[in-house]
Amino acid sequence: MIHRPVLGADPDRNRRLLQEVLDTVPPGKLELPPGTHALADGLRVPGGWTVRGSEVAGANGGPPGTWLGSTGTTGHPVLHIVGSDVSVSDLGLRPPPADPGEHGGDRGTAITVGDYLYPGTPEWISGVDLRRVHVERTEEKHANCIAIMGAVRDLTVHDVTIRGGYTGVAVHWGAVGADVSTIEGPTYHPHRLTITDLRVTDAIEGFYLSSVHDVRVEGACLRGVEMGFRLLPGDNTDRFVTSSEHVSSAIDISGVCVSWHGPRYAVRVAGWGRSEVDGLVSVLRYRDTAIRDCTLRGTGTGDAWSPILVERAEGVALHDIIASSNHPTEPGACCRVAAKPSV
Repeated sequence: MIHRPVLGADPDRNRRLLQEVLDTVPPGKLELPPGTHALADGLRVPGGWTVRGSEVAGANGGPPGTWLGSTGTTGHPVLHIVGSDVSVSDLGLRPPPADPGEHGGDRGTAITVGDYLYPGTPEWISGVDLRRVHVERTEEKHANCIAIMGAVRDLTVHDVTIRGGYTGVAVHWGAVGADVSTIEGPTYHPHRLTITDLRVTDAIEGFYLSSVHDVRVEGACLRGVEMGFRLLPGDNTDRFVTSSEHVSSAIDISGVCVSWHGPRYAVRVAGWGRSEVDGLVSVLRYRDTAIRDCTLRGTGTGDAWSPILVERAEGVALHDIIASSNHPTEPGACCRVAAKPSV
């Protein structure tokens, strides 16, 4: 069934009306009207739904014709995807200011798929497709924009544009536990993910991958960021994994252009993590992992900086990485091919 609700100027009514539609069984298609629509808080998106804005939208970064803006102070994502087989497209999202703290990466976002911490064994979320989505977060940089966390697999992010925020796309493991210091396990690691044609500007960081496997990132333009991207093993690496999956394997990052101006690095690759449970430091070897065909332009602002920082990350291959000290605000400084690799 196709649902085409009429939205108005009342954020409470808009939020209530849309959540009532999304709670309808069986799920269907939610087609949102053109314009900018305020919501009093975020929406939970159960499995099976297609959510799309008006067809007045352009690919390759063209602005959408429909925007949802949340005014809530609860920290709920504008869209929290909690079930499988969900599609979100042709939509702009403006989350409210939020400061969820170091371990609140799934809070205060425009879109969160899954969760960081679970009270019990979760159902895996699969078959999620996010494309032609815009996120604007220009007032503060404390919260992420898109978070993919925990028991999530078979997900596609394509043709997404993000402005502002802390991390544009944050991909992070999840676990059973009340908080990060009382994780009981097991842990759940996002996998079979594809991220293509990503554009992030004026954020702290373009994207990070923490304790994942079977992930492909291809084609990203990260401009005016303090960090381009990070590849991390997670603070508990794989110590709570109970399945046969190989965490930190089959990861391919290619075609990324970074224009950066941060204090420390454009790219960080780390193989070690310190557990929040007991302080134990462990190292996880990467397998079949490569970072290739990337351009890093900019100069660090701190006393000690490097275009690429590699920390105990055995098993990561670096191919055709171009590093230049060109100022990142030069016209065309990002997404421009250099003549000769320097790393």
